[in-house]
Amino acid sequence: MVTVSLVAVSGSLQSPSRTSVLARDILTAYADALGDEHLVTTDVIELSELGREFSGALRRDELSVRAEEALRRIESASLLVVASPVYRASFTGLFKHVFDFVDQYALVDTPVQLAATGGSDRHALALEHQFRPLFAFFQSLTLPLSVYARDTDFTDGRIASAALHDRLELTVRRGLPSVRAALATSSPVAAGV
Repeated sequence: MVTVSLVAVSGSLQSPSRTSVLARDILTAYADALGDEHLVTTDVIELSELGREFSGALRRDELSVRAEEALRRIESASLLVVASPVYRASFTGLFKHVFDFVDQYALVDTPVQLAATGGSDRHALALEHQFRPLFAFFQSLTLPLSVYARDTDFTDGRIASAALHDRLELTVRRGLPSVRAALATSSPVAAGV
């Protein structure tokens, strides 16, 4: 069995965080769906914990060891789940700063699941106008559906909305064929190694 690495990046600057809950739930749903076919590892990179490791650096060679390790996990992910709260019609500045350090070609053809949280539905289009173009720059395979959650979709640190659960399930179901195809073309067996 091929090992696949599922990595989530939560751009929230707070802990606990609804964004991190959403990212974890999406990551778990993909891990559950792929677990019968692959050995799956999961990793959540929370900028609320690691953000200060990036904030003072202007170049990658200025990053701490912990920050460099986080970048390597992002760059080697088989599937990347990216989530951020929407601030002023976009992802957090620190989220963008982290991805400014990611190698331009490291995420080519990597499946990327987009997700965001915000106070109202008015922020949902940030996924299409901000997130999707960022990962198009990396030539990533942004998955067809994204997941947007409002603050009111959560209760006591959990997703409480049936509609959000349904959206998450549909998003993963629609994303799986693309993820499986990407895994098949990137596996050592498929590459003839």
